[in-house]
Amino acid sequence: MAKKIKVGLAGARAQSIIQGLKAEPDVEIAAICDLDEDRLNHMADAHNIPHRYRVFEDMADSDLDAIHIATPMQCHVPQALYALEAGKHVMSEVTAGVTMDELFWLCEAVERSGKIYMYAENYCYTPEVQLVKSLVDRGMFGNPYYAVGMYLHNCSELIEYPNGKSSWRKYWQFGKRGNFYPTHSLGPVMTWLENERIREIATFAPVGCHNDRGVRQDDGTTTMCYTDSGKVVQIRVDCTSNRPHDATHYHLQGTKGAYQAAGALSSGPAIAIRTEEDPNGDQ
Repeated sequence: MAKKIKVGLAGARAQSIIQGLKAEPDVEIAAICDLDEDRLNHMADAHNIPHRYRVFEDMADSDLDAIHIATPMQCHVPQALYALEAGKHVMSEVTAGVTMDELFWLCEAVERSGKIYMYAENYCYTPEVQLVKSLVDRGMFGNPYYAVGMYLHNCSELIEYPNGKSSWRKYWQFGKRGNFYPTHSLGPVMTWLENERIREIATFAPVGCHNDRGVRQDDGTTTMCYTDSGKVVQIRVDCTSNRPHDATHYHLQGTKGAYQAAGALSSGPAIAIRTEEDPNGDQ
């Protein structure tokens, strides 16, 4: 019988990853760590996780093979660095880090450790995104040259915990300006524009504050990206405006066809492929 991969969970609210790991027969969830002792014990009891930790470093120093990091985003790089130095493989939730310096440190640590680091941008793996990628790979869209990704998710209710205390999001998300959370939008479309590298960006946001909470975060940002080969990517992120949740809204335009995802305020999804019988892709 093959040895199971022993995984530790940093963050006791990672419900979806627990279900995924439990479905994998070669994986054992061996440990869980969280500062909230009640939540820690609840999750450990519910999923029969044998080892419980309040201190991340204690868990990282144990005999685990890998650690999944699902803590507040300002903790991701410090915890990933420690885990890699401790000889553990790492999977981290988004965002990978909160500063450019952190990301350079992370890359250096991964190269130095020889361990696997995976950025858990789960939106790249939705069935629809994977379907479009397979069509791109088969040449069905011709040469893709324009893509759009939108993450529209009003998270203002997450500024505070149920007990009224400020959550980590108040500063690290709603206290920051600009496109602070881009990869749910950017990740999927960049898998369709394979081997492209973004060379130039420009970000725009409405002037003034239009949200109910009066937070510093812009009321929606639009980032225009230009790649090395001259392709254009448009990214929109809005976590403050009053609107329906629309977190998987993507478009792709190629020389032979186009794709548009279903949206909260629109029908779809739709794929149009140009053929000799249908030169405009209307069918």
